[in-house]
Amino acid sequence: MKIFNRHRERHRTDRIGWLRAAVLGANDGIVSTASLVLGVAAAGADSHGILVAGVAGLMAGAMSMAAGEYVSVHSQADTEKAELERERLELELHPDAEHAELTAIYVARGLSSELAHQVAEELMKHDALGSHVRDELGISDTLGARPVQAALASAASFAVGAALPLAVTVWAPAQGLSGWVGATSLLFLALLGALAARAGGAGVLKGTWRVTFWGALAMGVTAGVGALFGTVA
Repeated sequence: MKIFNRHRERHRTDRIGWLRAAVLGANDGIVSTASLVLGVAAAGADSHGILVAGVAGLMAGAMSMAAGEYVSVHSQADTEKAELERERLELELHPDAEHAELTAIYVARGLSSELAHQVAEELMKHDALGSHVRDELGISDTLGARPVQAALASAASFAVGAALPLAVTVWAPAQGLSGWVGATSLLFLALLGALAARAGGAGVLKGTWRVTFWGALAMGVTAGVGALFGTVA
């Protein structure tokens, strides 16, 4: 009696939607709030003013991220829905042409004409619309647009990311506030890049470097602008 070991594969494509929104939100939360704190501090504001500006930035940013993600992803969902309706109509009006189209797709992927014709026929008998949506349009349940999920993930991750430099702002000494916020924010960004790369199965060092570099650039530019306007004022 043969014993077959079940082959298990772990893919991460089901994480693409929420992972993208979460990483984007957390990265924006850390960078924008830290940049805001550094810019206001460089302009000469006191600790209370810096904290108020940071909290306001957290609230405004979280709401903006949620609204922006919902609108943009909902637009994608509307487009997908329209494509589904168009494909459904094409299958009703021109089934033979749609069968030929699906056959051509499988031939282009390497199947012989006879086998591609048979595969297309069998799949269309089982689920014609699903076959065309998946193989012709590239739309799947795994990668489909989820506006509410993206909006909530972005808002929550932005708030969490923004809370990190704000916490440093509260506890760091006023004398070295900018240094503390800048250094710890870079550390937070490095950890975020590493975690995101790990969750997505990408290179950890590359992900860490990319997130940290662009965050440092954004904070440096903002601090420079704040110092310039503070000096002018």
